[in-house]
Amino acid sequence: MFAVAGMMVFAAANDLLTLFVGLEVLSLPLYLLTGLARRRRLLSQEAAMKYFLLGAFSSGFVIYGIALIYGYAGTMSFAGIHEAIANNIGNRTLLLFGLAMVLVGILFKVGAAPFQAWTPDVYQGAPTQVTAFMGAATKVAAFFAMMRFLYVAFDGERWSWVPVLSVIAVLTMVVGAILAVAQTDVKRMLAYSSITHTGFLITGLVGAQSAGVLSSGAISSTQAVLFYLVTYSFMTLGAFAVVSLVRDAAGETTEMARWAGLGKESPLVAGVFALFLLGFAGIPLTAGFAGKWAVFASAMSAGLWPVVVAAVLTSALAVFFYVRLIVVMYFHEAQGEGPSVTLPSAMTSVTIGVAALVTVALGVLPGPVLDLAAHAGDFIR
Repeated sequence: MFAVAGMMVFAAANDLLTLFVGLEVLSLPLYLLTGLARRRRLLSQEAAMKYFLLGAFSSGFVIYGIALIYGYAGTMSFAGIHEAIANNIGNRTLLLFGLAMVLVGILFKVGAAPFQAWTPDVYQGAPTQVTAFMGAATKVAAFFAMMRFLYVAFDGERWSWVPVLSVIAVLTMVVGAILAVAQTDVKRMLAYSSITHTGFLITGLVGAQSAGVLSSGAISSTQAVLFYLVTYSFMTLGAFAVVSLVRDAAGETTEMARWAGLGKESPLVAGVFALFLLGFAGIPLTAGFAGKWAVFASAMSAGLWPVVVAAVLTSALAVFFYVRLIVVMYFHEAQGEGPSVTLPSAMTSVTIGVAALVTVALGVLPGPVLDLAAHAGDFIR
């Protein structure tokens, strides 16, 4: 509850001090939650310590960046910073260094390269329910905060941060996709997948801000990012809910080799998980395809075709490690004792069912949610 409260404050902040308070209130409970796994106690505690140390370091960057921005603008409010930039007052060196430092802290929260080192360890070590919560809710809150910070306070400096974030988007997508190929653990693979999706989201973030005609392919960056966050959040919750069901005698088993034969053991669970993987891959008629189309269209509207080309290529590479896991589930024979699926609770069943329904529905009929995202974007600005 503290983490959710912090996320709401973080996403709704109108000044730098509230932004920092929201960041800390959402972060500290997550450090504790990460260390609560009972069956993987040492791995969980190690992940919590890494997350805490790196998170504290990134928070130092944020607070120092806030001080530099205050030194430039003489105010903490986003509107005041926007006005100071428009009037070109103060020392621009303070402004640019402050902007860079605050972005370091926010990019750490979303798991963007080169600040992604914590992501695979924390996703693997944390209890799976906590991993699902972090993977979905934290990313939504952080991107909301980033959009408000950049679009409201630093809209006048767009020419400064768009090239930098474009490079970070490409680096994030490439690092996430390449390292995901080498993973043998399902949760670590999904962690690197999350990094890749962060790159896709940043691709939409740096796109055109002015809304265009949807049928012509023009789409605002706020609309694209909000829609992608909806699709990604539901698929992430559903995927990790399925991961929590696959077990052996020692508890959850996330080693890919132990998932061999899951398609025969439990066709329904394997089928739903395959649906989420295909959604992550962006296969047509899934929500992932509609989300990727939205962010790519936004970036193309801004003329950022090199970023879109890199995104398309990394999407093609990502298909490999998603399909590889599907092949393991359906076409590999179990070695020794095969995987077993525990009976899900009512809430887990509802979570998986709703996530699967949304994944299909938004892939077939994305229009209503895209329209809703266009109107919701007005509140960010």
